[in-house]
Amino acid sequence: MSAQLTEAVHEHRVLPGMKVSEDEVSEIFGVGRTVVRQALQTLAHEGLLRIERNRGAFVAKPSVKDAREVFEARALLEPRTARAAAERTTETDMALLEGHIEQEHAALAAGETGRALKLSGLFHAEIARIANQATIEAFIKQLVSRSSLVIALYWQRRSAICESHAHHALLDALRRQDGDAAEDLMKGHLLDLLSQLDLRQLPDQAPSLREALKR
Repeated sequence: MSAQLTEAVHEHRVLPGMKVSEDEVSEIFGVGRTVVRQALQTLAHEGLLRIERNRGAFVAKPSVKDAREVFEARALLEPRTARAAAERTTETDMALLEGHIEQEHAALAAGETGRALKLSGLFHAEIARIANQATIEAFIKQLVSRSSLVIALYWQRRSAICESHAHHALLDALRRQDGDAAEDLMKGHLLDLLSQLDLRQLPDQAPSLREALKR
């Protein structure tokens, strides 16, 4: 259930600020409230929910300051990680990354912007895994996860979540095992993503929780 709730947040079916009722989640998934409470605590630990005393759980709603900090932190960590990944990339790794890009394009073609966003984040997380730096990988995965909330609130061009040419260029650098290029490309890519945040934009209206969790 934690995985399903996380996916719903990443795919923007459950939006920032939405109340996540224990009773409603229990009814939707057919599980007890203790199980639901544990799942909500897991998402809160990951920064995807906030739990307020006497009010319940809500999808986290990043402030403008939070939004800047998330992408600035990614711009600090991920370029060096991309360099490290370039030095270790195998043919198996390349096949996995190519698969992520293909699935991302298919999702965009199908109009599934939220799914494309999730796959884009997995592409970045996979590069962190390849770098074999476990502590930094954990930080990057959390930042990528929080980025989904930021994008739900502040993104200007939802049809261009991660420009395809940026991921293809990164893939080429990794294939050549060119650490310098991978680092520079990742830095430029993340700064470009930061520039696409509209920090004046108001959040979308959220659907009901039941509608959001339907598959």
